[in-house]
Amino acid sequence: MIGKLILLWVIGISSGLMVSAGVFTVLFVVGLVPRFAGRTDTAWCEIFYEECLIGGAILADVLSVFPIEGSFGNESNILLTGLLIVIGIFAGIFVGCLSIALSEVLDGLPIFARRVRLKMGVSITVFAVAIGKVAGAIVYFINGFYEGI
Repeated sequence: MIGKLILLWVIGISSGLMVSAGVFTVLFVVGLVPRFAGRTDTAWCEIFYEECLIGGAILADVLSVFPIEGSFGNESNILLTGLLIVIGIFAGIFVGCLSIALSEVLDGLPIFARRVRLKMGVSITVFAVAIGKVAGAIVYFINGFYEGI
C-alpha cells in the first residue's frame, strides 16, 4: 500500500512538473512577460513579473488540490466575493493578453508553410486547428469531464 502511494505521489509530482513546464515554456517563448515590461516601460520589474506569474500558478495549484472549505461568516463572504472579483478581472486580463500573444505566434505559420513547401491550404490548416479545438471543447463539456475535477 505504501509503495502504491509513493508511486502515485511520484507520478503526480512528475506530471505536474511536466505540465507546468510546458505552460511556462509557452508563456516565455511567446515573450509575454518581456513584451509587457517593454510596453509599460517597466523592464526593471521583469523578474518580479515572472516571479508573480510563477507564484500565482503555484498558489492556484495548491488551492485546486486543497480547497478552502467551511463557513467564514457574512463579513468574510463579502471579502471572499471581492477577492473573487479581483481574481476574475486579473484572470480575464491574463487570458486576453495570452490570446493576443498566441495570435502573434500565428505570424510564424507562413514561415512554416514555406519551409515545408506548402503551396496551398494554409488557411485550411488554420481552420482545421480551430475546428479541432472547438470539437475537443464540445466533447469535453458534453461528456462532463469537468465534473470529476
